[in-house]
Amino acid sequence: MTHSVILVRHGEHVDAEHGVLDGPLSPRGVQQAELLAARIAGLKIDAMWHSPLKQTWDTASLLSRELKLESQPSALLLPCVPSGAVPDMPKVYEPFFGSVTAEEVDAGRAQMEDAIGEFMARGRAGKVDVLVTHNAVISWFVREVLGAPEWKWATLNQNHCGLTVLQQKSGRPWTLISHNDVGHLPIDLRSGTPETYSL
Repeated sequence: MTHSVILVRHGEHVDAEHGVLDGPLSPRGVQQAELLAARIAGLKIDAMWHSPLKQTWDTASLLSRELKLESQPSALLLPCVPSGAVPDMPKVYEPFFGSVTAEEVDAGRAQMEDAIGEFMARGRAGKVDVLVTHNAVISWFVREVLGAPEWKWATLNQNHCGLTVLQQKSGRPWTLISHNDVGHLPIDLRSGTPETYSL
C-alpha cells in the first residue's frame, strides 16, 4: 500500500511581481488553479489541507469545487524559514539567511518538524493527500525526503500551481516521484520561479 502526498504551490496572487506577500489570486492565478484542478480531477483524493493565507485558500477552493472535496486549513502549511546560515553554505545565500532572526528560524524548524510528523505520518497507507502550500514548505518536504543538508531547501523553487509528488510504499522510505510538474500549464501561465521553465 502506498501513501501519496501531492504538494501544490498556490496560484499567482495579485501584485505578486511587486513583492506583495499575500492576497487574492490574480486572473492568471485563477487559470493556473483551474488547469491544475482539471489535471488531478481523475485521481481519488482522500484528503486536502491548505495554508490559511488568502492565496492558498483561494487555490484550495477552486480545487475543492472540481474535486468535490472539502479542504481543511492548517497553520503547519504557512510559509516559514526552517533553517539558518551554516559554515558550509555558499556565500550567495548569506544575505537571505542573515535577514532572518534566530527566533524565526527556531519557530520555522519546529513548524516543519510538526508538519512532517503530521502529513507524512504512518497509518495513511493507501491514501492520497493534497497539501496546498508555499514555496518554502514544499522545498523543505523535498529536502527532507532526499536527506539533503538543511540549507539546501533554499536552492529549490516551484512554479505557481506546480505539482510535486512524494510517495511511501509499505516498509520503504519516502521517495520523490516528481518535482514541480507543470505539464498542465502552458508557457504563458507559468510563474513563480526566478526564470521561466519553458521546455
